Amino acid sequence: MAVKLRLTRMGKKKQPFYRIIAIDSRARRDGKYVEKIGHYNPLTNPAEIVVDEEKTFRWLKNGAIPTDTVKSLLSKKGILLKWNLMKKGLNEAQIDEEYKKWEVLQLERQKREEALAAQAKREEEQIPSKEEKITVEETVPEPPAVVVENQTESIPPDTGDQAS
Repeated sequence: MAVKLRLTRMGKKKQPFYRIIAIDSRARRDGKYVEKIGHYNPLTNPAEIVVDEEKTFRWLKNGAIPTDTVKSLLSKKGILLKWNLMKKGLNEAQIDEEYKKWEVLQLERQKREEALAAQAKREEEQIPSKEEKITVEETVPEPPAVVVENQTESIPPDTGDQAS
């Protein structure tokens, strides 16, 4: 039996909530699963991801293949980092040390993203909207009409009769 780690959808219409499960690869998306590993709620800010590491490692050791979405969720939690370090044969102390370095890098990245978002928001507030631009800009006066003196041509009035 080929096992995959994938999402199953729960929740109401337009309010998705997903379980991370171990399931036979031939089963349908919301079908009967073997074991629940965690859950993912995309509606919260930031998205809530809860994963049981022991169950995940057990399934990965047994050859379960995570889908792309589950792989990205596990990667955000740092579980795939630990899994790759375990596969390399590092001991627990080395894995914990590498994981702490990764957490520090993630916190720094998050701070940078928040600073960029705050800067973009400030810049957005400084740029006037279209209506403000119209009121701020001075209207340019139209150039004066050109007066032609000594006009020699005269246009005959239209009589309405076109006799030739």
